[in-house]
Amino acid sequence: MGNIKIIECPRDAMQGIKTFIPTEQKVQYIQSLLRCGFDSIDFGSFVSPKAIPQMADTAEVLSRLDLSRTQSKLLAIVANTRGAQDAAQYPEIQYLGYPFSISENFQMRNTHKTIAESVETLQEILYIAAASGKEVVAYLSMGFGNPYGDPWDVEIVGEWTEKLSGMGVKILSLSDTIGSSTPEVIEYLFSNLIPKYPEIEFGAHLHTTPTKWFEKVDAAYRSGCKRFDGAIQGFGGCPMAKDELTGNMPTEKLLSYFTSKKGDTNVKMMSFEAAYNEATKIFSVYH
Repeated sequence: MGNIKIIECPRDAMQGIKTFIPTEQKVQYIQSLLRCGFDSIDFGSFVSPKAIPQMADTAEVLSRLDLSRTQSKLLAIVANTRGAQDAAQYPEIQYLGYPFSISENFQMRNTHKTIAESVETLQEILYIAAASGKEVVAYLSMGFGNPYGDPWDVEIVGEWTEKLSGMGVKILSLSDTIGSSTPEVIEYLFSNLIPKYPEIEFGAHLHTTPTKWFEKVDAAYRSGCKRFDGAIQGFGGCPMAKDELTGNMPTEKLLSYFTSKKGDTNVKMMSFEAAYNEATKIFSVYH
């Protein structure tokens, strides 16, 4: 079956929380995640503190992490070239993540750019990453539809995949920003795109309600996806989602699914249990 890559996303879990989580607690939590064996940790973001106050201390968090005994790679989200230049200064960061929306409305809300401007920004980020020995993870946000009435269908997703591939994107995560994906659409997209673009590593960043997680993961995996984003206990998700039960894909559900499929995620379950308890401690106080 091959290795399954699990990307743990504490940044996504924390960023919408209004009360500032002390830097020391973030460090302690991310340190516990680094012991688990995840492929990557989406640990922070280099964006305007006005836009996302919770992530204002990302550089300080990074400076306090002990990376000497982990094989997990670090991923930081950036929203513009300045953020990419800031993140590129740190040799500890392997991946720059850029949210590229195929919904004009959401792109404006998220990064204050049109889609056309966002294409230029992504191209610049690809150059910055190449010059600093990093890779870019492009997130195709609103990849499964949007609530704004912007044009969306599977052909549009295919066209954008073609364009991003031509620009040199090698890792493309289809993002279900509002939990709108259905197993049928997930299966259709992955089963068509994965064989067509063998040079791209496709990922699934799925948001879900508690009852729909299995069918979404199952559809993506059966269609050939081997890279999955999650957040312990499903914390976080899109703050614009209408349904308060729509959160990130719970990492523990991903692990139970792949354990049942005999899939190798490289995650050490004892360490994961400790990290799970750390998550409970933080998110029960700050929410």
